[in-house]
Amino acid sequence: MSDNELGLFLRIRREAVTPAEVGLPTGPRRRAAGLRRSEVAALADVSVEYVTRLEQGRDRRPSPQVLAALANALRLTRTERVHLHRLTKAADPGFNCRGHIGPTDEVRPTVQALLDRLDPTAAVLLNQLSDILAHTAGYERLVRPIGLLDGAQPNLARFVLTDARARGTYPDWDHMADEQVAALKQGPFRAYPPMAALADELTITAGDAFTRRVDTVPSLPTASGVFRLAHPEAGMLRLAYETLELPADDDQRLIVHLPADTATSDALDRLNSQQPQPLRLVAG
Repeated sequence: MSDNELGLFLRIRREAVTPAEVGLPTGPRRRAAGLRRSEVAALADVSVEYVTRLEQGRDRRPSPQVLAALANALRLTRTERVHLHRLTKAADPGFNCRGHIGPTDEVRPTVQALLDRLDPTAAVLLNQLSDILAHTAGYERLVRPIGLLDGAQPNLARFVLTDARARGTYPDWDHMADEQVAALKQGPFRAYPPMAALADELTITAGDAFTRRVDTVPSLPTASGVFRLAHPEAGMLRLAYETLELPADDDQRLIVHLPADTATSDALDRLNSQQPQPLRLVAG
């Protein structure tokens, strides 16, 4: 598996920026839509050789000035710039900002109160391993029928990547799998023992679906978006999601799901009009 997250991120972002976005001519001989290394080098005022070394992982400690120039050249957002900086800090294989503290599975009372207030909206609280710690009754009604909450410790990444039911549940399964791997790769990844153990497990149980994404998917999941879910009772749903990161001491994220269109809103209203279920805590 690749340990060159900085190079992977720079390459993926370079390939995502079109010449037109940075004021360059498109030209008829381009084999890909993104920028060439030579164009990034010119925009950042560095050598092509240096851009190549960064992408290939032969240099993993660019100066702050070079990082800023590359971020400008690649039109990075504020979140992407912070992520780029963190990747340079994580270039040391021994880097582990989490130390040896185990994954957080305690739900703070105020976070629990927030979940209570959100119901019947579908909302779920995850730790850094993607274990499902708590959720609203609306989330229970949404995902219980698809099997996501089966087992003593439900885990979103494990379900998406290894459960055969997931591919039928998510019509855009490839994108969902990309997002789950990106979320797991945030931070120290294999330098964090609990994450390394989960990665070893997924290497065996998910195989290429996991290992190929570790090598090719940048460690920056999207914080919001829309996905489709084929619900056995409510039909095809289009759900918008928003991810709220809790403070560093929690190392948890709250994902809130909202209807992305009128048909989904009506379907969720019908689903939530059924007999209400109590909020279910799943942390051990």
